[in-house]
Amino acid sequence: MGCHTCQIACKERSDLPVGQRWRRIIELAAGTFEESEGFVRARVSAWYLSMACNHCARPLCVANCPTGALHKRPTDGIVLVDPSRCIGCRYCTWSCPYGAPQFDALQGKVGKCDACADRLARAQQPACVESCPVRALRFGPIEELRSSANHPASRELPSPSLTDPSLVVRPHRDAIDPKQEP
Repeated sequence: MGCHTCQIACKERSDLPVGQRWRRIIELAAGTFEESEGFVRARVSAWYLSMACNHCARPLCVANCPTGALHKRPTDGIVLVDPSRCIGCRYCTWSCPYGAPQFDALQGKVGKCDACADRLARAQQPACVESCPVRALRFGPIEELRSSANHPASRELPSPSLTDPSLVVRPHRDAIDPKQEP
């Protein structure tokens, strides 16, 4: 939909400074223009992908953090930042293929999506999920999310073999080549 409500909810809940976004909306487009008898017919479409930290099974940000400030919580797999241990080296920002950890120049430290861990502890959904007016975002055990998805992750994303992201993306119907559909 591209309304950015999830992005705004995340930014507001996390009290992020101007320019910092732990959730980003990416616009994707596909299609062709066909010219025939002096007319051009557009067969194009655009859709949006809401991206934040994927809380990967094998997070490169955690593997490359020299202080252990970034760590994966064993109880639920959420990747967190301990600001008291972050030295602002940015190794995590360089190693994450999804751009999730972001450096805050004012604080001199890195921050990232924490899956609204405080909300989860109160049996609430993350702010981005709860705010989505069309319910395009879901949060839960990755096995359940994968079993309910109809299609594999989009070809536009980095190879999942890098980090084994805890993410399921159902491509827009116009993004699927009917000749390659399962």
